[in-house]
Amino acid sequence: MRPDVVDQALLDAGEIATLAAQAAHGARTAVRREVHDHHAGDWPSAWLGRGLDFEEARPYAPGDDVRDMDWRTTARLGHPFIKTYREERQPLLHIVVDRGPRMRFGTRRRLKVTQAARMAVLAGFAATESNIAVGATLWDRPDRTLPARHGRLGLLELVRAIVAPCAPVPAQAGEALHELTRLQTLRAELPRGSRLLLLSDFAWLTPLHEPALASLAEWLDLLAVCITDPAERALPDVGLACFADLGSAQTRWIDTGKAAVREAHAATFAACHARMATTLARCAVRHLDVGSEVDDLLPLLYGHG
Repeated sequence: MRPDVVDQALLDAGEIATLAAQAAHGARTAVRREVHDHHAGDWPSAWLGRGLDFEEARPYAPGDDVRDMDWRTTARLGHPFIKTYREERQPLLHIVVDRGPRMRFGTRRRLKVTQAARMAVLAGFAATESNIAVGATLWDRPDRTLPARHGRLGLLELVRAIVAPCAPVPAQAGEALHELTRLQTLRAELPRGSRLLLLSDFAWLTPLHEPALASLAEWLDLLAVCITDPAERALPDVGLACFADLGSAQTRWIDTGKAAVREAHAATFAACHARMATTLARCAVRHLDVGSEVDDLLPLLYGHG
């Protein structure tokens, strides 16, 4: 690969500006909008705890803070009652972009990681239009986490990191354990109820990840976006060709001119993809399939808000 291509950002300034304009338009016209010019404390949380908005009175339990005692209800019913409040929380979107070896592949228009970057940038600008704080984690070498920030200045720092050059890299041993640790880290570090957008091809997903993924989905509002390339879904007829597995670094010669070979490949991919979808559903994770060749991402973003 040429050095000028290797050192090239995934998206140029024009593409980023276009995505920003699309996000602004979508924020103005979308029917399903949940926030508009909100600030910290304006979003009610689904979780009960300490806050300013009274939710209900419930019977006292050992260990409850006596400062929250509801004396009027206690006197009226003759049993100790505690006031509970609805926690205030600031809306947060956290975006995870998988920049692993298998994501650095593409045969139509763009790499899978480039499509992930486009989706991340669009989602980031859309969230900023609604005054939602945006943070990100890049699964890379090494991983990088950008804390949640409000406004365009903070978002632009995040965008620069997301679209940074993504040259081919060799596979590493123990990737399944690496992904497991990453999922557990997200569960430990993100506030409960946050929105999480996970962009990957999920080629790493195995039964080993199910407990951590299910726990993450229970803790957060999680949307998994599975990005695939057309050649993965349907092998093109290019004759005898050498293919390299970007995950394992193994190579293999395949005669793509044979219809039976292409049909077997398509069936294998469909079966693997179905297992991935079943695993995500079993973990209560909403998921969306996006081809790397798709240009218009706005309907996908607002269709799964």
